[in-house]
This record gives sequence, structure tokens and C-alpha cells, in this order.
Amino acid sequence: MGLFATLLCLGTVLSSSLHVFSLGSSCSAPLNGGTAAPGDPYWLELIQHQGTSAFNPNPSTYQVFRNVKDFGATGNGVTDDTAAINSAMSAGGRCGGGSCPSSTVTPAIVYFPQGTYLVSSAINTYYYTQMIGDARNPPTLLASASFSGFAVIDADPYIPNGYGAQWFVNQDNFYRSVRNLIIDLRQIPASTNAIGLHWQVSQATSLINVVVEMSTASGNNHQGMFMENGSGGFMGDIVFNGGKYGIQVGNQQFTVRNLTVNNANIAVSGIWNWGFTFQGVTINSCQVGFDLTTGGTSQATQSVGSEAIIDAVVTNTPIFVRTSTASNGKLGGSLVLNNIILNNVPTAVGVNNGPTVLAGGTTTIASWGQGNVFSGTSGTPTFTQGNIVSASKPSSLLDSSGRIFGKSHPQYANYAPSQFISVKSQGAAGDGHTDDTAAIQNVFNQYSGCKIVFFDAGTYYITNTISIPAGTQIVGEAWSVILAGGSAFQNQNSPQVAVQAGAAGSTGLMEISDMIFSTAGPAPGAILLEWNVHDPSGHQGAAGLWDTHIRLGGAAGTNMQASQCPAGSVNANCQAAFLGIHLTSESSAYFEGTWVWTADHDLDAGNSAQTSVFTGRGVLSQSAGPVWLIGTASEHAALYQYNLAGAQNHWIGFVQTETPYYQPVPPAPAPYSTTSVYSDPSFSSSVNMAWGMWVQNSYSIILFGAGFYSFFQNYAQSCLNTWNCQSQIFNIDSVSTFTVYSLSTVGVTYQLSVSLTGVVNESSNQDGFQETLTVWSR
Repeated sequence: MGLFATLLCLGTVLSSSLHVFSLGSSCSAPLNGGTAAPGDPYWLELIQHQGTSAFNPNPSTYQVFRNVKDFGATGNGVTDDTAAINSAMSAGGRCGGGSCPSSTVTPAIVYFPQGTYLVSSAINTYYYTQMIGDARNPPTLLASASFSGFAVIDADPYIPNGYGAQWFVNQDNFYRSVRNLIIDLRQIPASTNAIGLHWQVSQATSLINVVVEMSTASGNNHQGMFMENGSGGFMGDIVFNGGKYGIQVGNQQFTVRNLTVNNANIAVSGIWNWGFTFQGVTINSCQVGFDLTTGGTSQATQSVGSEAIIDAVVTNTPIFVRTSTASNGKLGGSLVLNNIILNNVPTAVGVNNGPTVLAGGTTTIASWGQGNVFSGTSGTPTFTQGNIVSASKPSSLLDSSGRIFGKSHPQYANYAPSQFISVKSQGAAGDGHTDDTAAIQNVFNQYSGCKIVFFDAGTYYITNTISIPAGTQIVGEAWSVILAGGSAFQNQNSPQVAVQAGAAGSTGLMEISDMIFSTAGPAPGAILLEWNVHDPSGHQGAAGLWDTHIRLGGAAGTNMQASQCPAGSVNANCQAAFLGIHLTSESSAYFEGTWVWTADHDLDAGNSAQTSVFTGRGVLSQSAGPVWLIGTASEHAALYQYNLAGAQNHWIGFVQTETPYYQPVPPAPAPYSTTSVYSDPSFSSSVNMAWGMWVQNSYSIILFGAGFYSFFQNYAQSCLNTWNCQSQIFNIDSVSTFTVYSLSTVGVTYQLSVSLTGVVNESSNQDGFQETLTVWSR
């Protein structure tokens, strides 16, 4: 069965068999399976499109949903559709071309019906774009034999004669997604350099259900993906067939789940990184699985800093992992391998033109690492090139084959438009000003459990808590926004939930995808998302978020842009939230690609001006699990980015944080105060900056790839030269059971602390611009 068919069947089985906790008042029966006829197009093509961009200069005329055929594309595989597709991409004064760094007010879905679209040059993608193909019959982008351009899909085009300048700053290239597309390079001569995706992106980005077809001729010059920079990001359910490289990647950090590469020369070419996590990898009949540039231990010689790979199956491939340099008994690129099944792979780990480090064959690698290993409260590293501690994995986190569980982004491919209910059709305005609280709540009260709730593109202003019953499925359109504001969210001493996912103790389905939760400031008492719902027994990952984010300040409509909250100011009106996400004790959660961002700059100012926006807390988990945090990030909250308090049975990786740029002016926790009600950490004159991760009384936690960064002190960066922007960033108490793999930090003196005492000093682990700890356990 093909990839797309497998995913669609899985979604149908899950949706049709789940227990629904309660049904809306207008429901006569649960939703159950999809009713689309075999020949029907994908529901997204047929549903009424009435989405708007609330803060666009012309919201009544700006078009969010764009079917490429409405712009002249034929999809017949013969006519050149390049111009039509690029017209669909750019129409309406959208953000791109090198003159616009970012914008939230020109969002778009560029939709491809079933067909084959011949392209002769690059599709240059504009900011805030989702490229989505028919999920029932994924369309093909067919590169012509004479294709001319950097890549078929280019997420950050180079400006001609621009001396390396690009459309976007790579670390700020947010909000884009490509889904359900096949990219075919095989008409391009094998000897010609050809790239399927130029994917230089940052947070809030995803690739989902993408296949790239390339030449299998010996010595060909095709590659599926090229990524040279950025600060990502998540990609999953992606397949690369043939090519010189399946993917060639360099980025600060990334999470890759369910990657398949067949018949390439090199499956994964690693140029550089601070940390990548690969969860679920299948490699068939390649010459090399992972080919990693290693050995750089300074910023000037940056190479692959950390590669963490779990649950891989590699078959008929001579070398699984090949590094460019030998370690010679010291850190020069960290490597962690866990549950790697090799079938006819003679060399598991080797050095290019050098020795075999770990012999292969037909065997399973349980847990192996290369790098500095630490234990308990000892700060003395042990350089290891061999077996490492294998964390005990709670069974609740594993699928039936013993791998870390994963669940694809819900797309409801087998469902008909009649099985969806539009919030705008039910009276919500989505104009960013009208109070939509009652209209939205009424939709959930009436239709949860029997309709998929469709949030047409827009910004939905709410002034009180929205309660989403267990049993609800929600889909946004180009990241629809729920914007909380008003008097209910003003008191940090009496915080109020904006969106409640399930009542306390509830059990059932909860799928939320393609949404943003935000506030109109000030909102110092807002808890953006309280997550109470738990998976039904036997249905892992039934409650989750996909491509759904928290965005606080720095965008039109928030009242907290650069003009109101300039960098260096401390303005009470710039307090954006009390807490981003709260996972309560009885909940379970599967979060994939979620970014909790307090704005450090203004996305809509036109010049990316820095801001001083304040949020109390990032993500608090008190859940007993199971919890999967896959490719998540939390940035710039005042107290912490992640707090695990009484948590259990968590899988976390890759996870990324940044400390607020303004700290220590004011010092943490200001302008908020601490409270034991929410298990806040303590602060002092010596501990006066936000924690990247704070862990207390938590058990069976596995951290598999992390990047905790502190780049500034009061907007100055000279501290990076001496690794003391922040003294401590990651604290674990004396009782928690916690295993850490592949931890990278920037600008931090102590990478890991136990009970507020620094243990692992960065000086032991310099590995490029970042410092990398390979394993910590006790």
C-alpha cells in the first residue's frame, strides 16, 4: 500500500472507531467515517470558501484560498503551468520578492486539484503560505526537461545579482507548509543539477505527505531537498526516491518524523546543525544512509553538531552513518542511535576514507553514542564511542512494534464537505473586532462530535473562555486565529483560560490543526490553552495539536507591535499572557510542530523591528501522560519555556527554547510574580533569567534532542563571546527520573543543573557555535 493510501486508511479507522465523550445538541449520531464518494475531490476543494484576512488593508476583497486552476493552470501534464501557479501564489500584494521581510496579513492557501502540473521554472513561495494538494489524489509537479531554476519549490529564493541576498531572513522564515504533493524531477537529464525543494525555513513550518521522484542513474545530480540555513521546524511523512541526495540539510535545529529514502546515493547529507532529531527512518538500497560533515568545534568551523536517530530500518545499504572526520577520542559532532535495525548493512558507523567505528551486518543497535556522557551530579565528561544508557521507554509512548508512536497531521481525506460545519456560516465574523465568543461556543455546543468544525480563515475575537468538548475535531484555514482580549484576561493574580480543550477529567477525541491562539493586549491573566482531555483507552494520540501555534504580540491586531512595545521598554500594556499552554494532570497530548512564541520582533512592521512583549510562562505540563512533544518550541516567556511539574511518561524531541532578549532588564520573573498554584520556579539575584526547562517531581521523561539558547543580555550580544549570557538554563530536581540525549546550548555557562547547582559546564562540550552534551542520566 502506498504512503498516501496508508495514511488515509489510518485516519478513517481512527475517526470511525473512537468513542465520543458527548454529542452536540444538533447531533443525531457521531460523525464516524467519511462519506466522500470514490471519485470525489478533496473536501478542501469543494467547501465554501469565505475566509478573510482580518487586518489586510482590503479584507473584503483579499483572497485567501486560491485554486491554481482558477488562475489558468491546466494540470494536464503538457501545458506549462508555471506562470499560472506563480500568479496564484503572488496575487493580492502578498509578502515576497525581497522587499517584504514578513507579514501576517497576506495569508494564502495555494491549492492544487488532482493532476500533473508541468513547470519550467521555480515556484517561489511567498510568506505565510500553505501549498496543499488534493489529499485523495495527490497532484504532481512535473519539472520539464528544460527546467531552469534553483528548485521546483523555493521557500527562500535567492535574488538575482543580489550577491547572496534572499527574499527572507532565514531564521525568521516562519509560517509555511507544503502538503500532499509529488515532485517529479525525472524529465530533467540525470547529469543536470536539480532540486525538488529548497526548504530554508524556521519555526511554524512543515512538510507533510510529500514525495520527490528523481533519477536512479549512476552518478546523477538530482536531490530531493536542499536546506542550507534556518531555525526550524518540523517535517513528516516524506519520501524521496532516487537522486544523488535524498535530502541535504543544514539548519540550527529540526525534527524529522517518518522519513523514507529509496535508491539514493546518499539518503541524508548533513551539512551543519546544532541539533537534528530523526524519529522513524526507512532507508532502502542507498550507498550511505547518513553522510555527516563533522569535526568543527568553533563557530568558524561549524559542522554537524548533533544527530539523534531513533527507530530506523536500513536495508541493503553499505554504510549507515559516515562521518567526514574521525573523533580521535574527543567531541567533534555528537551522535545518538537508538533502536536501529540493520539488514545487510556492513558498516553501521564509519569514517570517510577511514576506519569502521561500529560494525554492522544484519543486527539491531539498541543504544549507541559518540560524544560526551555525564551522570548524576558529576560534571566530568566521559568521551564515549560505544553503548550508552538506554532509557526505559514507557509502553504508553510506544506503538505496537515498540517504536515511539507517531500520528500524521489529520486531513480528513475521506470526508465530504457536508461533514464539516463552518463557524462563519454559523454567525462568527472573524473580523478581529466583533466579539465571536458566543457564536463559536454555540458551534461547539451544537455540533461537536458529529461535524468537523471548520474555522474559515480569519481572526476570531473572544472575550471569555471557549470550552471545546471532548469529541471535537477542528481545522483552520491558513492558520485561523482565535484572539483573546478584554477585561476577563486582565488579572495575572486570577488567570483566566481563553480556550479549554475538554472539561477536567474528560476522555475522547480532540484534534486541532492549522490554528493560532493569540491575545489582544494587554492580557496578563490569559492562559491561552488549557488542555484537559485524555485519549480514550486503546487510541494513542487521539488528543492532539498539529501545525497549531501560540503567537503573542508582534502581529497586526495584537495591540503589541513595535510601535506600542519597542525594544527596551517595560510597558504594562505589553503583557501578553499569563501562560501559553497548560497540560493538566489528567490529560494526555500529542503535539506535533507546535510553536509557543512571544514576539521578539514585529512581523507586520515592515522592518522586523524588535519588541519588548511579556509573557509569564510558556508550556506547563502536569500530565501523567502519555505526552508526545514532537518538534515543539517555546520562546521568550519570562519565567520558563517548559515546566514539567509532577509530569510522567513524556517523549520530548526535538525541543527548542530561547530566553527573552530583554532579560535581565527586568530580571525574571518581572513583570510577573511567582505562584505555587502553578508550580513556578524560584528566582534570586543570581538566578534572574528564564529557564529553558524546569523539571520537578517528574518521572519517566525522555528528552531526545534539545536546543536551549540564550543569545542576549538586555538586547546586547557580547555575552556570546564568553558563554555567559545566562548562568543556568535547564534544571532537574534531585528525584525526577529523566534521561537526556543530544542537548545543545548557546550562550549558557551551565548546560544542565541539578537542584539549582550547575553540573555540566559548557567548556567541556564546545562543538561549534553551540555546546553539545551527548547523554546525561542518573
